[in-house]
Amino acid sequence: MRHLLAGGIALTLTATPVLAADAPASRWSLADDGGIEWMPKTGEVHADHVEMSGLQLSVIVDYGIDKPGRFQAKRQVVWPMLRFQPNKTRDHFSLTFSEDAMPRVFFNQQGARNEVVTRVHQKGILRVDGFFLRNKEIAYTRTIFPSTDKPLVFDRTVFTNKSDKDVVVEVEANERRVETNPARGIYGGYVATTRVDGAGERTLKPGESTSFTLVMAAHKANETLPAFDVAAEEQARRARLDRVLTEMQLATPDRVLNTAFAFAKMRATESIYKTRTGLMHGPGGGNYYAAIWANDQAEYANPFFGMLGDELARESAINAYRLFARYMNPEYKALPSSIISEGGDTWQGAKDRGDAAMIAYGAARFALAYADKETAKELWPLIEWCLEYSKRKINKDGVVASDSDELENRFPSGLANLCTSTLYYDALVSAAALARDLGKPASVSKDFTERAKALRAAIEAYFGRDVEGFATYRYFDKAAPSVQPRHAHYAEKADILRAWICMPLTVGIHDRKDQTLAALFSPRLWTTDGLATEAGKEDFWDRSTLYALRGAFAAGDTARALERLLHFSNRRLLGDHVPYAIEAWPENNQRHLSAESALYCRIITEGLFGIRPSGLGRFEITPRLPKDWPSMTLKNMHAFADVFDLEVRAVDDKLWVVVSRAGGKKTGVKIANGETLKF
Repeated sequence: MRHLLAGGIALTLTATPVLAADAPASRWSLADDGGIEWMPKTGEVHADHVEMSGLQLSVIVDYGIDKPGRFQAKRQVVWPMLRFQPNKTRDHFSLTFSEDAMPRVFFNQQGARNEVVTRVHQKGILRVDGFFLRNKEIAYTRTIFPSTDKPLVFDRTVFTNKSDKDVVVEVEANERRVETNPARGIYGGYVATTRVDGAGERTLKPGESTSFTLVMAAHKANETLPAFDVAAEEQARRARLDRVLTEMQLATPDRVLNTAFAFAKMRATESIYKTRTGLMHGPGGGNYYAAIWANDQAEYANPFFGMLGDELARESAINAYRLFARYMNPEYKALPSSIISEGGDTWQGAKDRGDAAMIAYGAARFALAYADKETAKELWPLIEWCLEYSKRKINKDGVVASDSDELENRFPSGLANLCTSTLYYDALVSAAALARDLGKPASVSKDFTERAKALRAAIEAYFGRDVEGFATYRYFDKAAPSVQPRHAHYAEKADILRAWICMPLTVGIHDRKDQTLAALFSPRLWTTDGLATEAGKEDFWDRSTLYALRGAFAAGDTARALERLLHFSNRRLLGDHVPYAIEAWPENNQRHLSAESALYCRIITEGLFGIRPSGLGRFEITPRLPKDWPSMTLKNMHAFADVFDLEVRAVDDKLWVVVSRAGGKKTGVKIANGETLKF
């Protein structure tokens, strides 16, 4: 079908932040099977990209429809464990397969023509339906997906004869081979191939079908590819996705929200790679694989994995903390920001980003939610070390100093930033609860509690300010001597609103919640794509928006938080760039990094439902049921050492909270909206 897809279309995304009142038009719609679908109109030209992953590789598919109506696809395939010198973060084997890798197809000895795309569908597999020939004699279905556990990507096309006559279908063989220089490879030479399964000529009688598959693969030169069956591989992909979708199912009156949550679970859990040092969850995006970060994995994704019953995700979380624990040291030198190259090297290019606070925050929350005492004991030394490291970074004003923050000097963060201190505060709260359940001396828990109390007061004193007319927080002290020379001019500017002023709301610090929420949702920060990183700038990073929406629910601003969440969910799931939360814009073309999808899920678990781990096998819930919703439910939760459904129902002016455990046992309690309940 090479000639059918020639011509090319622009695949670069652009965005211009505008006010949220300008609601995004939906290009996609919800499908009956729980997926999303796009029904292209005649002459509609559109392009997008989506990432899909398996244990051995990841594929980013740039796809679209050109003006004549032809479907086009370009596949960038990354094999994270096939690595090159000097073996840094991006030194993995990656190739792009454009449409000339596809075979030419002929019907009755004539080149396929007059393509009409009728539907594009996504649910962890990219599927395209359409017809060829002027009278739509040949229907086709094309699916693109990665193997769950092999280094293979499949692009499969099924033809069905819809005419009343026999049709001769010919698929040309089209094989290619790339061999890399063994001297560059960490494991010697690598071989990448494309081949066509199902090439040749056959006759289709009316109603009959046939298929071919372009198989993209790579392996070490001294190894061979494992045997595979394309149909079985597609079934395995669907089965893996279905397993994830059955865990922690969200049921609300809003189908878009339910579907966006389901999709976020898929993206969050698929980006896990089987490396030589165990399972490693990776951000993706063409660059970040076989590596972990103190923010993406330890802080963002792993606390959610502790509440999700997916064993691959949980194992990857535990492995991440084990890998960071290898770098603890008696001198309390900073931990690496990232462990790269299958665990063989580290990256710390932005120096100390507050990584210890990120790790302590995530590890403590994960341990409490996972509620396995032996795992908690294993993680305890790392948590304790990170808390001690952060304690040693407390400055004269009582907040935590760091060289940068998770944006790694893209924007200024001064000598001490609000993110790091807030994360450290929350880590102390979680660690105090964990210490009690692990049988640590009472003095340990007491010490953590007192340190958290002192830090909360210091956060208010150091960061609490009037900024642009809002009684909220400054992100850092712009008058302090800067460790970031390229941002030195900020020392002379007035305070500027920043997206990360949302952080205190996510950890239960609500002293300035009203004005902070007013600032976050003001035109100075809120755009059609969520929060601008800094007021007046076009840059946005979804991670801050996802934190802010979680914080808004937690602070009780339910109506406004729901309005913005639904806007955001519709835009990300059904807009022009779908179906997941993204990393950033204009940087990196809005890649579908995986941990952002985990943060989306945490809006629901920690924001809307207000779940907070409070011990091994214990949790608190402060539900925020929207006014017009009769109920909301999280079904089949695997958390806190139990399996249960969590339902919140409106009863008169109260909320009825019901926990239904395996075996039919139910516990129901009536509370006021916004009241905290302990289980």
